[in-house]
Amino acid sequence: MTDKRAGSATEPPSGELRFQMLVDSVRDYAICLLDPQGIVSSWNPGARRMTGYEADAIIGRHFSLFHPDEDRAAGVPQRALATALSEGKFEAEGWWLCQDGRRFWAHVVIEPVRGEAGSPQGFAQGFVMITRDITGRRLAEETLRRSEEQFRLLVQGVVDYAIFMLDPEGRVSSWNPGAHRMKGYEADAIIGRHFSHFYTDEDRAAGVPQRALATALSEGKFEAEGWRMRQDGQRFWAHVVIQPIRDEAGTLRGFAKITRDVTERRKAQQALEEAQQALAQSQKMEAVGQLTGGVAHDFNNLLQAISSSLELIEQRLAAGRTDIAPFTATARGAVDRAATLTRRLLAFARRQPLKPERADLNALVSGLWDLLSRSVGEAIRLERRLEDGLRPVWADVGQIENALLNLVINGRDAMPDGGILVVETANAHFGPADLAGEPETLPGDYVVLTVRDSGVGMPPDVLAHVFEPFFTTKPIGQGTGLGLSQLYGFARQSGGFVRIDSTVGRGTAVRLCLPCRCPDQDQDGVSPEDAGTAVPAPACAGGPVTAGGTVLVVEDEELVRMLLVEVLEDDGYTTVEAADGTAALARLASAQVDLMVTDVGLPGLNGRQLAETAWESRPDLKVLFLTGYAFQALDEAGRDGAGAGTRMPGTARVLSKPVSVDAFRATIREMMAQQPEASSTR
Repeated sequence: MTDKRAGSATEPPSGELRFQMLVDSVRDYAICLLDPQGIVSSWNPGARRMTGYEADAIIGRHFSLFHPDEDRAAGVPQRALATALSEGKFEAEGWWLCQDGRRFWAHVVIEPVRGEAGSPQGFAQGFVMITRDITGRRLAEETLRRSEEQFRLLVQGVVDYAIFMLDPEGRVSSWNPGAHRMKGYEADAIIGRHFSHFYTDEDRAAGVPQRALATALSEGKFEAEGWRMRQDGQRFWAHVVIQPIRDEAGTLRGFAKITRDVTERRKAQQALEEAQQALAQSQKMEAVGQLTGGVAHDFNNLLQAISSSLELIEQRLAAGRTDIAPFTATARGAVDRAATLTRRLLAFARRQPLKPERADLNALVSGLWDLLSRSVGEAIRLERRLEDGLRPVWADVGQIENALLNLVINGRDAMPDGGILVVETANAHFGPADLAGEPETLPGDYVVLTVRDSGVGMPPDVLAHVFEPFFTTKPIGQGTGLGLSQLYGFARQSGGFVRIDSTVGRGTAVRLCLPCRCPDQDQDGVSPEDAGTAVPAPACAGGPVTAGGTVLVVEDEELVRMLLVEVLEDDGYTTVEAADGTAALARLASAQVDLMVTDVGLPGLNGRQLAETAWESRPDLKVLFLTGYAFQALDEAGRDGAGAGTRMPGTARVLSKPVSVDAFRATIREMMAQQPEASSTR
């Protein structure tokens, strides 16, 4: 006998049973059957999970139970069944109710269930209803919709910015009221047109709109300012930002373009710049006025001493008296003081002749320490704090010593009741950020020489003027106001800089920062190996000597030319004169000249250009340059401005004005005795 139960255990379930097993396994969908009137006749676990109803609590009840009151009142459940019957399917989304009254957004599909042999149109055995809870998606869509609406309202509400979209080719695809207000175009008049329509003719010809889109694509953003056009042809200054818009796949969908009219801001900036330029010009004129006033005051005193000395000399000589030595000494002293004043002015202008060399600041400070100690007096404690392993600097040692002495004296004067004066040295490295306020200064290694006092200090308004020539905080007669300006000029000419920190009642610190590098050329354009072409003022005792040869004197100042000719002729030279470069070339062509003495600052063809022209036909011509600006003037006076750094031939020499008669005589004598070069080295 066969065991039917055992056999039934191995038989596959029927089709109806398999379907029921499938329905019962679904948890994310509510699947239930309705009879032809809409009464629930089956209930799966997914329906219980979604609505909260157990099967025995819902089977036998009408499915409209899941609809909110407003839907039932509007007959939504009945229309759903009618639609399913008439169209074969009803599909919709809407709010449904859980057992606890909570609402969820449901996606509902209702389809009629018909008999196997078919039924007449409009009749069904019942309905299958499949429902899914899509509240999360609905909330996300609603959030996105609200966000988009808010953004739309925001864009539409903005009137100070033109905010619009461009398609990938740059055609306008949206237009906000701000764009209409700014550019004058109505939306229907501009949408579909290329955005280059807003650009000026010159920008379109230069391809600016195309470069803007290309930059936005390659860099993710284009931002610039420039002239744009309104519909009426009026220009306005616009700040423009263009950014590409891409979808989730990275495909370009277009560009967002935001434009703001900043014409008024630009006008304000231009007005501010003009005001700043006017202020700078005013300050410059004030500084020039102070400079010229100070120069006039000091030089008038010196001229007074020279003039009075000359008058007294004339009077005594006319009376047959020869005791004129005190007056000649006074006149010479005034000339020396005038030369010193001129050197200080040239230092401020960074045009003084420097003799840079390798220098150890620690050794320099130590060597001057006794002199500095005697200069400050007993009421001030002088301290030195010198860093070990200090790097050498490349600068003029004499100028450093002069600067240090002046700074120590300034510190002493700032402490009338005594105090502490510290001299420090330290290695430092300054990068580009550290030198942001120091134009023409190169990053690198420096040595810092600091003089710090505990004196009265300076307020900001005084500190702002300390580098101006003839500006001084000392009483009249106790300072020229050239010390710090000379220090400033020396530092800048040496490739360094000066910084001052000062607080009222707490003292002042002055830092002289000098570079450690040894440049190929000094700031005057003269290489170290060429520095010998500048002749120092030799101590040449004695008067005229017997000599021979012809000297061409080129000087536009008649008094100076007359004196130079007098000295040369007293020494036995034949002289030829010229007041400018053009006349000098004519003299060179008509006379056999052995040596030419020329001022650099001639009108028209300057001294350097004159010499270069003469050397083209006379490469062996000896030339002595006289200049108040020393070596730098020779570089700046090169032909067509290209003479800077050009090496002069060995037949050339330079003397800085004012030059003593003895120094002039010695230089002429040396040059005339020099043998001509075998060939030109130019």
